[in-house]
Amino acid sequence: MKQQIFRLNAIAALFALGPCAHAADAPAAEVSAEVAAAPTVVVVVTGSRVERSSFDLPAAIDVVDADHIGAAQMRVNLSESLAAVPGLVARNRQNYAQDLQISSRGFGARSAFGVRGVRLIADGIPASMPDGQGQAATFNLDMAERIEVLRGPFSAMYGNHSGGVIQMFTRDGEGGPTLELGVLGGSDGTRKLDMNAQGKSGGVGYVLDASRFSTDGYRDHSAATRDQGFAKITVAPSATSRLTLVGNSLRQHDTQDPLGVQWETFQRDPRAGQIDAGDTASPKRTLAERYNTRKSIDHQQLGLSYERRFGDDRLRLTGYGGKRRVIQYQSFSKGFQAPASHSGGVVDFDRDFHGADLNWLAVRSIAGGKLSTTVGVEYGRSIDLRQGFENFVGGQFGVKGALRRDERDTVSSADPYVQAEWQGGPWVLSAGLRRSSLKFAVQDRYLGNGDDSGTVGYRHTTPLLGVLYKVAPALNLYASAARGFEAPTLNELFYSSTGPGVNFALKPARSAHLELGAKALLGAGTRINAALFQVRTSDELVVAASGGGRTSYRNASKTLRQGLELSLDANWAGGFSGRVAVTALRAIYDQAFGAVAAGNRLPGVPNANLYGELAWNASGQRFGAALETSASGKVVADDANADQPAPGYAVVNARVQAKQSLGGWRFKQYARLDNLFDRSYVGSLIVGDANKRYYEAAPGRNWVLGASAQYGF
Repeated sequence: MKQQIFRLNAIAALFALGPCAHAADAPAAEVSAEVAAAPTVVVVVTGSRVERSSFDLPAAIDVVDADHIGAAQMRVNLSESLAAVPGLVARNRQNYAQDLQISSRGFGARSAFGVRGVRLIADGIPASMPDGQGQAATFNLDMAERIEVLRGPFSAMYGNHSGGVIQMFTRDGEGGPTLELGVLGGSDGTRKLDMNAQGKSGGVGYVLDASRFSTDGYRDHSAATRDQGFAKITVAPSATSRLTLVGNSLRQHDTQDPLGVQWETFQRDPRAGQIDAGDTASPKRTLAERYNTRKSIDHQQLGLSYERRFGDDRLRLTGYGGKRRVIQYQSFSKGFQAPASHSGGVVDFDRDFHGADLNWLAVRSIAGGKLSTTVGVEYGRSIDLRQGFENFVGGQFGVKGALRRDERDTVSSADPYVQAEWQGGPWVLSAGLRRSSLKFAVQDRYLGNGDDSGTVGYRHTTPLLGVLYKVAPALNLYASAARGFEAPTLNELFYSSTGPGVNFALKPARSAHLELGAKALLGAGTRINAALFQVRTSDELVVAASGGGRTSYRNASKTLRQGLELSLDANWAGGFSGRVAVTALRAIYDQAFGAVAAGNRLPGVPNANLYGELAWNASGQRFGAALETSASGKVVADDANADQPAPGYAVVNARVQAKQSLGGWRFKQYARLDNLFDRSYVGSLIVGDANKRYYEAAPGRNWVLGASAQYGF
């Protein structure tokens, strides 16, 4: 009862805080003087593919700027920056072997690892593979300038798995050369060292960054070390062209996987791992310890972007390529479910991937307005050399044993698209069409358990329509609609709950999206965004069984998502600002299937989320402080809604920061205290785990101290 009273008080307090500024001032040229005066209007490219004021785009889109990305944050996980975005749930699983859990309006919530259902893009280069699976860990947040988050119908224009789009843009090298060193330390052995250099010389802008992050982990068996590198070079070959080269690398070796635990274990000790009941030799040893569950990742990627303008028209070419190597030790020795599959408890693959996007923007005057049309084609391809081994040698688990799987997996996609926008008077009309073609090919080279070779292809056309009406200079109303397409990822095809072999029978999910919204400016410093949405999906991909680190999938019947997103931002006199972001979401199975009843809630999806922030910055930004509150409704763990859901929670965080200048030096310091009242709660869920090991605990009260020094030459 006390916890419920606390949550209600926290929610009431958030509404009392008022809105807060959340984006930099960068109004588009065509925005009215009243709109341009608002510090919360920004220019975005996500959604329309051309530079547009977010206020005049008929879509739900938020921008997190550099000040908020670096506001007393470690800049290690996207979840730090995205907590204040409505409609989006970004959960830090306290498990660097499996990355974050990110969902947009419920899409992506079932992901057992990595990000799926949400498209990831960095500097115009996809961070999601052609099949839709991506890793947020590849984002370099130290050099991030802004993050654009798009939800709703316009996401369909980014193709397969676009329940939402998260696009990060890094800074360009400008001005004289600078060198910066940053350090931080915190709870549970958290440490980070970052060094970067940037500047512009001879017309060439450069940004270089290298960092090492390490932690002992909040949960048992969750230590990790992450090394990241980043380089960006920008040059203007002519007055009308721009060339950008971007390279990044990620290295995580022997990252421990703590696995999920059952409800009784979480209640007894949130940090503890699940005891392995079958381990007679060491009856108190956990599953993670017995199998030494862990993952090693090596990821390198290089991208090129060339843009040339011909008056108002523009040609843009983007190309990229890279390699990814993963070795993962899971919590079983041989097969998954059916013993005949015997694909092994060790996953070992090498991936080569590449792709390109070529598009042309034409701008014309027509019917008394301006028509902007983008025509393009996007291509992607990945090739995996994948092997599986037993996680067992000579009576010892956690050691690569006999070969049980050997195959070559190829995924390719080719998507032509066209998108147009007409602006005239108070109207903005948008339309788009994308044809997605996706092909999977498996060449089985281990025939001891049968030949699993085969191919499967998916094709879908996604149309988009949107309209925005400018009721007044400070009030816009809009509506949009689209059809979405979500094919299975390679990992979702790999395993079947009914027997061995690749699950080629899985069908893609198809969805119909509707959205109504309003955007208003209340005076010069306050903005409000509101969106009502509905998504109907057929053949929804859902978890069939999950255990030991492997998950199989099946198609459900129909699902329904209905919700409300509301955000308010404001700046006040005296350096005060505030923000409130509210999401209400009803996500249910709209039609019964198997033993799942109609009306059951979708697992992994909270029915409500709320974020509030009250901040203060002294004149000149020399000092700053803020209080943050995050609250979430309960989340069910299984399709039947029969097992213990993760209870709702509310937590309060505090931060302070300071800046000083001395000659060519710039100094920064900050302190952060999260979960101020030391609440115990479930941070994320492993949806549909066959052994009911759903729960992954969030940390109790924890702290971080950080400092940096920059010198300008």
